[in-house]
Amino acid sequence: MKSWEEIERNPKFVELVQARKSLGWTLSIVTLIVYFGFILLIAFDPKLLGAKIGSGVMTIGMPIGLIVIVVTFLLVGIYVRKANATYDELTRQIVEESK
Repeated sequence: MKSWEEIERNPKFVELVQARKSLGWTLSIVTLIVYFGFILLIAFDPKLLGAKIGSGVMTIGMPIGLIVIVVTFLLVGIYVRKANATYDELTRQIVEESK
């Protein structure tokens, strides 16, 4: 069994850490932009969100809120797909090499 220091120096481990960090920060920034954008819209133009669409009870805020939720699910899906396609394989290789 290799020591933790040897594993940390493994190029695959370095690649895994960098890839996860990069994607994590990117998805976090997108999430913050979406959520803070929605909150700022509520704060600075609440009448826009309350504007009705057509003659029913639907307002513009309803589909915008739904878009925020859908974007969140999409971002989670992106991370899971990337983790399953890349990160899991790299982790398996690192574990095999460290035995």
